[in-house]
Amino acid sequence: MQRLFLTSTAVFWLAVLGFWIGSLSAPIAQPPAAPSMPDRAIGAAELAQHATPQSCWMAINGAVYDITGYLPDHPSRPQIIEAWCGKEASDAYATKTRGRPHSREADQLLPKYRIGRFAP
Repeated sequence: MQRLFLTSTAVFWLAVLGFWIGSLSAPIAQPPAAPSMPDRAIGAAELAQHATPQSCWMAINGAVYDITGYLPDHPSRPQIIEAWCGKEASDAYATKTRGRPHSREADQLLPKYRIGRFAP
């Protein structure tokens, strides 16, 4: 019984070592290239037409984002974001309306929802 235990333990650690060595030689995955950012000019009037949870656009730092699909995934209550739909929301985004900045993860999510540049 002890021999079976020692053999299976040795095989297990050899497999772990093999996977580890294999991972060292595997190519490092590159993040996907960012999609080309649209440069369509979106004015304040067009932005204001998207002020509902069913179509929520907002301008942040000169860009316009369609965050309709993100509303259900936002960590806080959707009503916090919904108040900014159809508006310029740079200050609200920068401070989360409470004086704290958004996380780096939030900043990394924004390009996914970018649809154009804000042209007031």
